[in-house]
Amino acid sequence: MPRPSKEVKCCPVSLLMDILSGPWTLYLLWVMTTKGPIRFGALKRQVKGISTKVLTERLRRLEREGLIYRHYEATVPPQVSYGLTDRGLELVQVLDQLGDLALRWYGNGAIAPCNPDSETGEIVVNYP
Repeated sequence: MPRPSKEVKCCPVSLLMDILSGPWTLYLLWVMTTKGPIRFGALKRQVKGISTKVLTERLRRLEREGLIYRHYEATVPPQVSYGLTDRGLELVQVLDQLGDLALRWYGNGAIAPCNPDSETGEIVVNYP
């Protein structure tokens, strides 16, 4: 009798959703889409509420998955910038569509301000 394989085959959509659903991930990709290559500090300022630890973790994961590149310049102080790879650029149309949807759903100012949790990136909406 054949032995069952221990290899688990994942659905491609599940793999992609696992990457994109991490805290802050879509927002980071959106910022790089709209701003182009961006330095670490500027990215941290753009994504209000994200901790340095979470930003570093997210960037490392996106780089490992081939969605962004990291450019290091050995200057004093060192300069590190991040941008979208060709693979990451494939997401631009999807991110644009999500941006359009967000504006249609929430762009009228009818929803209360939200505060992203600095560790998890989860959006906490403060309803009146």
